[in-house]
Amino acid sequence: MVHTRLDGVLFSRMVYLGANLLSDNVRVVDGLNVFPVPDGDTGTNMNLTFSSGVEELTRKESPRITESAAALAKGLLMGARGNSGVILSQLFRGFSKSVNGKDEVNARQFADALKAGVDSAYQAVMKPVEGTILTVAREAAEMAVRAARTSDDIISVMEKTYEQALTTLLRTPEMLPVLKEVGVVDSGGQGLLFIYEGFLRALRGEELSADRERSVPKMGQQELDKLISEQHNAQIHMKTEDITYGYCTEFMVHVAHSTEPNKKTFSEALFRNHLDTMGDSLLVVSDDEVVKVHIHAEHPGSVLQYAQQFGSLHRLKIENMREQHANILKAEESKGQAKPETAAQPVADLLPYGLVAVAAGEGIATILRSMGVHVVVEGGQTMNPSTEDFMKAVAGLNAQHIIILPNNSNIIMAAQQASELAEVPVSVIPTKSIPQGLAALISFRVDVEPEANVQAMTKAIAQVKTGMVTHAVRDTQMGEVQIKEGDFIGMAEKEIVTAGPDLLACATTLLLGMVDEDSEIITIFLGEDATEDQAHALEKALSDPFPDVEVEIQAGGQPLYPFIFSVE
Repeated sequence: MVHTRLDGVLFSRMVYLGANLLSDNVRVVDGLNVFPVPDGDTGTNMNLTFSSGVEELTRKESPRITESAAALAKGLLMGARGNSGVILSQLFRGFSKSVNGKDEVNARQFADALKAGVDSAYQAVMKPVEGTILTVAREAAEMAVRAARTSDDIISVMEKTYEQALTTLLRTPEMLPVLKEVGVVDSGGQGLLFIYEGFLRALRGEELSADRERSVPKMGQQELDKLISEQHNAQIHMKTEDITYGYCTEFMVHVAHSTEPNKKTFSEALFRNHLDTMGDSLLVVSDDEVVKVHIHAEHPGSVLQYAQQFGSLHRLKIENMREQHANILKAEESKGQAKPETAAQPVADLLPYGLVAVAAGEGIATILRSMGVHVVVEGGQTMNPSTEDFMKAVAGLNAQHIIILPNNSNIIMAAQQASELAEVPVSVIPTKSIPQGLAALISFRVDVEPEANVQAMTKAIAQVKTGMVTHAVRDTQMGEVQIKEGDFIGMAEKEIVTAGPDLLACATTLLLGMVDEDSEIITIFLGEDATEDQAHALEKALSDPFPDVEVEIQAGGQPLYPFIFSVE
C-alpha cells in the first residue's frame, strides 16, 4: 500500500486511531509523569485535550484536509489542559495553518505541516525544556522533512517520523536529568508517540475497533452566529444618549480562500487592535478561514474598507441603533419580558475588575470568595481546567478587566491561552499554589490600574513559601529521598524534601524545615484526608522552636493534599 496524497477523510482516520491508542494508554503515560513530582497527570491532560479535538472533528470532518485539520485544531485549542495539553494543541494548530486552503497534501507538504506545528509549539512556550514532548516532536518532524525529500509515500514518511520519535523518546533521560535519575522516559513524549503510532496504523489500513467506531458527519455550520447575536440584547440596557457609536456592524471576512488580488496577510492581533480604535462592543471570532466581526462603529464604511484589505466580505449587516432604540424598548415592554440577564452591559455598569481563581476543595473556594474572587474554577493537580473552562468563567463576568489566578504551575499555560482568546482584557498572575494565590489577592486593589495590580500581585507571590504533602504514585528516588508507592511526600515549593509512610511525621519534618527566624505567619490548610487533631499536633511541634510564630488552621477540604502550608 502506498499513499501519495492525504485528504481530510484519511487524516481524520489517523486522528481517531491516534486518539484511541492515547486513551487506552492514559495510565501508562500518567505513570511516567515524575517531573516535577511523581503525581501523574500528563496522560490524563493529553487525553482530555485530544478528546476535545476529536469531538470537534467528528462534527466538522470534511474531505478537504484544510477543514478537518482546522476542526481538530479548534477543538484542541479550546480543550487544552495542562502544559502537555497546551503544547499538543499548538502542534496541531501549526499543522492546521500549514495545510490551510489545501484539499489534500503530498508527502513533503505533510512533513512541512508537522514542522510548522513544532514551530508553533516552541513559540507558545516561554522557556522550552529539552528532553520533553517538544524535543520528541521537533526531532520527529525534522526526520519527516528529510524523509519526504527522498520518498513521495506518506506511509514511508510517517514510518520514519514514528521511528525518530521513538529514538528521541528513548534519549530523553539523557537530556533531562530528573528522568535519568528516576529511570523513565518523558511522559508527554510517550503520549505523542501513541498518537503517532495511531497515525501510522491508520495509514497502513488498520480499522477502528467496533466499539470505537465514530459517527463522522460532514462539516456543519459554524457556531459563530450565536456569539454575535447574544450581543444584540445590549441595546435594551442603554439610553439613547449613551450610544457613542451608532451603527451595529456585522460581517464576515473570508481570509483563506479569497481570490481577490493584493490582499494583506491576516494577523488576528493586529486586526483586533486596529478595529478597537474604530468603535466599541468589538467581537472578533476567527478560525483558519473565516473571521466574523461585530462592532459598534460611528463610521461603518471605514471599518469595512479596512477589513476588505484582508479578504472578501460576506453577510454584511449594518443597523442604525439610535433609530432602533425606541422601537426595541417598546417591543420589550409590549411583551412584558424582563431584560435578559446575559446581555452585554454598558461600560459604565461594568465592574472595574473580575477575579477568577482555581481551587480544589470547598473550604479553599470559600476563602477565595471571601477575599473577593468572583468565579472559582474547580481544578488543581490531576484535574486541570481547560482553556474553554477559563473562557466560560471570563464570559460570565461583567468586568472591564479580568485577573486569573491559576494556582498551579500546570494550569498557567491554559489560562494564558484563554487570555489571548478572550474578548476583554485579561491578565494572568503566574501563581503556582493556593498560598501564592492568597498572597496575590491580599495585594490586589480595586482602585488602581491593571498594570499596577499585576506588578504588585506578581511581586507578592515571591514573598510566600509553599509546602505540600501528597501521596507518591510509584517507587522512585529524588536526590537522597527514597520514595515508595503509597508513601507521603513532603514538598517545599517544587523540591521533595521528605517522604515516609506516616502522614504526621512527614508533615512535621516538612514544616519545620520551611520555618525560620524570619517567619511570622504559618497557615495550615487541612485537606479532606487530614484531621484537626493532626493540625494541632503540627502547631504544637512549632511552638517550642518558634514561639513567636502565629499559626492559623483553615479547613481547605482539598483532595490529594492532606496538608498545604503557607509560610510568610
